[in-house]
Amino acid sequence: MDMEDFAQDSEELEEGDLYEHYKITVDAGQSSFRIDKFLSNRIENASRSRIQAAAEAGNILVDGNAVKPNYKIKPNQEIVIVMDYPRRELKIIAQDIPLNIVYEDNDLLVINKPPGLVVHPGHGNYSGTLVNALAYHFKDLPLFNSEDPRPGLVHRIDKDTSGLMVVAKTELAKNKLALQFFDKTTERRYHALVWGSVKEDEGTVTGNIGRSLKNRQVFTVFPEGDYGKHAVTHYKVLRRIGYVTLVECRLETGRTHQIRVHMKHINHTLFNDANYGGDQILRGTTFSKYKQFVQNCFKVLPRQALHAKTLGFIHPTTGEKMLFNSDLPDDMATAIDKWENYIANRNE
Repeated sequence: MDMEDFAQDSEELEEGDLYEHYKITVDAGQSSFRIDKFLSNRIENASRSRIQAAAEAGNILVDGNAVKPNYKIKPNQEIVIVMDYPRRELKIIAQDIPLNIVYEDNDLLVINKPPGLVVHPGHGNYSGTLVNALAYHFKDLPLFNSEDPRPGLVHRIDKDTSGLMVVAKTELAKNKLALQFFDKTTERRYHALVWGSVKEDEGTVTGNIGRSLKNRQVFTVFPEGDYGKHAVTHYKVLRRIGYVTLVECRLETGRTHQIRVHMKHINHTLFNDANYGGDQILRGTTFSKYKQFVQNCFKVLPRQALHAKTLGFIHPTTGEKMLFNSDLPDDMATAIDKWENYIANRNE
């Protein structure tokens, strides 16, 4: 993965972005051996400390059961491991950037990310990111690793997508939360304003998502099995507003730009999503008054109309079910109000 790929903000955790997944079958002739030593020898760039941290978090399974670092492997056993990638050579600058914290305890915090905030430093964005803000917020934590270029991150959302994110404050919490995202047991619901009147009240979009072969900056849906990664998005209509629809999207998987790509795939591109053509007038009349109205909406909402509204997970220490909801940000709420007023006045 090059730095350009690392800089690509995604809606959600991609297994290939922040965490790696291994499945290893122990050889039939393998002698009894500590699993941390065995895995550090078998996996490139995996130190024993990284292996041990994954095991302590319950992220190393042998024949389906979590094991500790000193577990002795046996022939023909199947080992599955989820582990974060090695640290990158990228110096993180702590910056006092305000955070909208909706919940915080000793293990984690939940933030409401504003639109326009890049999640982590990378190509073209080496300061002013959420990670820079977290480095400052965490600087006095005894367990904070100042050399970690992704402090506490277990998932991500796009720069121009707003909404809820959970951030871990300890290595154990980070590993346990990451496993929940990897296992798809978290609850993530987004509100999106899309072009067109969505016909069905509810539906599911299934389609492999991968980088476009024509333009590496965007993603697209590919035929099953040919390219990309399996992705599933469930949607439900909340309000039909003339030429646009407000929908709730529930993520079953977490691929880069998943909602944006899947909604475009069913011909309901997100409103003002420049990467996928939503910044053009895709539905409506040819009247100049209507065109001016849409342009005014674009100015009010100068980004894709997508908000991570609901986030649910199991607390990594207490085991309690945590569920958070957030209001739509002002820009998206204002654009929706403008559409409702326009349609209401048009029908009078």
